[in-house]
Amino acid sequence: MKQRKLEMLLEELENFSNPELELEQYQTPPLLAAEILHFAYMQGDLDDSVQDLGCGTGILAIGAKLLGARKVMGYDTDSKALEIAKENARKLGVEVEFVLSDIADITGHVKTTVMNPPFGARVKGRDRPFLSLALRTSEVIYSIHNRGSLAFIQKFIKPAVITHSYVAKFPIKRTFDFHKKEREVIEVEIYRIKVSG
Repeated sequence: MKQRKLEMLLEELENFSNPELELEQYQTPPLLAAEILHFAYMQGDLDDSVQDLGCGTGILAIGAKLLGARKVMGYDTDSKALEIAKENARKLGVEVEFVLSDIADITGHVKTTVMNPPFGARVKGRDRPFLSLALRTSEVIYSIHNRGSLAFIQKFIKPAVITHSYVAKFPIKRTFDFHKKEREVIEVEIYRIKVSG
C-alpha cells in the first residue's frame, strides 16, 4: 500500500470525542501517522507483532495492521478512546486487539512498538514510563517526541540506540480552552530505536 493511500484511509478515522488534557490526548495527524508507519514498513518492522502504547483512538495501531502487521495490540487507560478505536478498526475492516490497561500493567513481548506518548507538556516526564516499557517489551521502537529531546532520549534509552531520527510537523487543532489559534503547528522528532542486537 502506498503512503498516500494509507494517509487517505487514516483520514477517515474518528478523533477523540472529549479529549482529556491531563492525558495530553492529541490524535496523531494522519499524514504523520502514514509517514512513520510507511517508513517502519519499508524497514521491515511491521511484518510481525506490533503494539501501540497509549493508542488513543487507534490511528497508529490500525495503520500498522493495514500495512500487514501479523498481530497488533493497542493499549490505553481511556475506555472512551478505546471504544472509538474499536469502531475505527471496524470501519476499516481490520482486526486490532484494544486493551484497557495502565502502562505499568503491560507485559509480553512484540517485535515493534509504535507510539505517540504524552510529551510531558502538562506533567514533566510523562513519556518516560512509555519509553521504559517499550524498551522492555520490544525490539524496535518508533516514537514521537517534542523537538529538542534527542540528547535526553539518547541517554535515557542506553544501551539501545537511535538508528534514524527526523523532524516533522505536528498540526494541533484547537482542542482545549487555553488554545488561542484554530490550528497550531509544532515541530516534533520521530525516532527509530533499536533495542536488541
